[in-house]
Amino acid sequence: MSSKYWLKNGLINISQNVLTVLFGFSSFYMLIRSLTKEDYGTWVLFLSVVSIIEMARNGLTQDAVVKYLSSADEADKRKINTATFFMNVMTTIIIIIILLIIGPWLSASWHAPEINTMLHLYIVVFFFSGILNQLNCIEQANLNFTGIFYSNIARQGIFLAYVSFCFFTRAETNVLLLTYAQIFSISIAILIAIGYTYRKINIAKKIDWFWVKKIFHFGKYTFGVSLSSILAGSIDQMMLGSLLSKTASGSYNVAVRITNLTDIPTTAMAAILYPKSAIKISKEGEQSIKYLYERSVGVILALLLPVVILIYIFAEPVIHIIAGNRYEDSIPLLKITLLTCLLSPYGRQCGSILTSAGKTKFNFFLVVITTVLVIAFNFLFIKNFGVVGAAYGTLLATAISFAIAQFYLRKYYKINPLNPWIYAYKFYPEFYLTYIGRKKMQSCRSQLSGG
Repeated sequence: MSSKYWLKNGLINISQNVLTVLFGFSSFYMLIRSLTKEDYGTWVLFLSVVSIIEMARNGLTQDAVVKYLSSADEADKRKINTATFFMNVMTTIIIIIILLIIGPWLSASWHAPEINTMLHLYIVVFFFSGILNQLNCIEQANLNFTGIFYSNIARQGIFLAYVSFCFFTRAETNVLLLTYAQIFSISIAILIAIGYTYRKINIAKKIDWFWVKKIFHFGKYTFGVSLSSILAGSIDQMMLGSLLSKTASGSYNVAVRITNLTDIPTTAMAAILYPKSAIKISKEGEQSIKYLYERSVGVILALLLPVVILIYIFAEPVIHIIAGNRYEDSIPLLKITLLTCLLSPYGRQCGSILTSAGKTKFNFFLVVITTVLVIAFNFLFIKNFGVVGAAYGTLLATAISFAIAQFYLRKYYKINPLNPWIYAYKFYPEFYLTYIGRKKMQSCRSQLSGG
């Protein structure tokens, strides 16, 4: 059962992340050629804002719902679902108020008047995405990922279809029309998610305030973690837009987009590790954390390292092929961001494994510290070094966060940051013997028996 879970859902999640990155990359490839550098910079800044708000809102309930639903009985599942729905509605209302307040200020700060209108339109997406996130949590808690796969792919694919239509037919598009395309795509994604989860949607008639409080007290830290984490990942682009220009933010985003191609195994492993580790820790205790963490990070590093090396060596032709000659200033940025992504598996899996163990408070303070460091270093380095300062500032902040996290894991769980590299080294012969060598042996046996 365990091996089947990891194999099946691992393949689903890796496939989803491959397609998500492929669709996102394809959209990026066409948009960067269809929009001016100023318009693309506006689109990047807009996506940074909505990603921060959406990730933070999901962080309030997502991890708590998966954790509690995965081990609850049927009566409690109904109460949890109702409590979560109530919390999603309330946070969405708060988000709408925040957007109405900050929209004009952001437009003025970035000299991009379209952003205010785009944020007003995106209110519809926030309402729909709250429902979609709850449906995905219900399915994930039941250790299923098929509906999540198809709904997310539909959301990405429909948007890609619109961008492709404009690119190949040379139809005029703009940032407002792109926002309308996102509204339509998430509407279809919700219908697909409902089709896969409606049998599991059990809702109580009354709000159980015990579960509202329990989810909130668990989620307040994961909310802070999600908010701080997404801030740490996008604040550099937002600060470039304010301190330099929209075009500087767009150039930096090109490097980040290419680096994100290497993030597929990290995201996939984190998605399947969290619900599984929540169950394993509840049964076996915290002694299982060491193995789960070191092994999962090792597998990610084994998959990540060859890709990072290749992109680093061929950074210049990669930029030219993907973004064209207008973005040559992204080449040095790409090399620096690639170094940052080697530390990403340690941080991402640390968050997943400790959240499973209920150590959300440490995650919260760690990510807050990281965010503060990213803001401070970016402000200092951008002022002194320009666009490349954002890459150096983020790398330095990530390295300090890595050191703090590994000190904590070493102290409380005896985790050695070098052990993942041992697992990474062993991954290659294990993979060969398990999947390639076995097939060769079976082929030889069939030939002998046939002879």
